[in-house]
Amino acid sequence: MPNQELTGVFRALADPTRRAVLERLTRGPAAVSELAQPFKMALPSFVQHLGVLEDCGLVRSKKEGRVRTYALAPQPLKAAEHWLSAQRALWERRLDSLDNFLETLKEQKP
Repeated sequence: MPNQELTGVFRALADPTRRAVLERLTRGPAAVSELAQPFKMALPSFVQHLGVLEDCGLVRSKKEGRVRTYALAPQPLKAAEHWLSAQRALWERRLDSLDNFLETLKEQKP
């Protein structure tokens, strides 16, 4: 996943409303009205959140008649998880090296 796309995923995940929508969509697709119901905001504002999620690929939508339904698209989450795992491994190695160095210093002290 290119860096710009990954940035979009993290930007989308930074907002608690969007994270709540993603959590809801783990139970299955839902119409906009159902997704918006728990939030105390105007529908146009809520739809902007859905747009951010769709733009970065975390959700996909389809319209049937007058109803637009959203579903989770997990591939970008997997890419973000992969990036986070790589960062975690890098920092664990660095911290292990620092720990080893500090232990060596500690042993050298009289």
